[in-house]
Amino acid sequence: MPKLYFAPPSPYARKIRVLIAEKGIGAKVELIACAPFDRPADLVALNPPSKVPTLVTDDGHVLYDSPVIADYVDTLAVPRLIPIGGRSRWDALRQQALADGILDAGVSVLLEGRRPEGERSPGWIARQTEAIARSLDAFGAEIGFLAAAPTIGHIACGCALGWLDFRMPSHDWRGSHPQLARWFGLFSERPSMIATKPE
Repeated sequence: MPKLYFAPPSPYARKIRVLIAEKGIGAKVELIACAPFDRPADLVALNPPSKVPTLVTDDGHVLYDSPVIADYVDTLAVPRLIPIGGRSRWDALRQQALADGILDAGVSVLLEGRRPEGERSPGWIARQTEAIARSLDAFGAEIGFLAAAPTIGHIACGCALGWLDFRMPSHDWRGSHPQLARWFGLFSERPSMIATKPE
């Protein structure tokens, strides 16, 4: 049975947990909660940077970085949520990358804000905040894709928006992206999203 190491607040790990739930294979993957910042020995032995998600396959092969793990998990059962070929595949992977970009920028803002006030870079925070805004604009510009059957792009977008609510509640992304907010409201009602909501 594959083993997934995750941290409940991690949006990257949440993406994999939502994917597992959407594919209905929760009973086929062992979930192991951990605290990666504490550098637990079992996680570090598998993933030297001590990051989640980390997945150990049936045959003991170790995978890390959420897009790689998502690609593997998607092969475990149908339906496929990463299209196998053609433009639909590249669109779904691009959307996943765009959502991960929101998270990368958001985490950077969060960590910069935790530095002592005299060591913070307002310019860096502004740069990353602008990257979040541009990425949200990009999702808003292709809002039509969100009406289609869920793919890894939908899952990644939903997890990114959920993380903004969780870690950056003062970021009023809904005010500037009402259509995206309406979609997220509906997507958040999926059992997979409810079961993995960070607290």
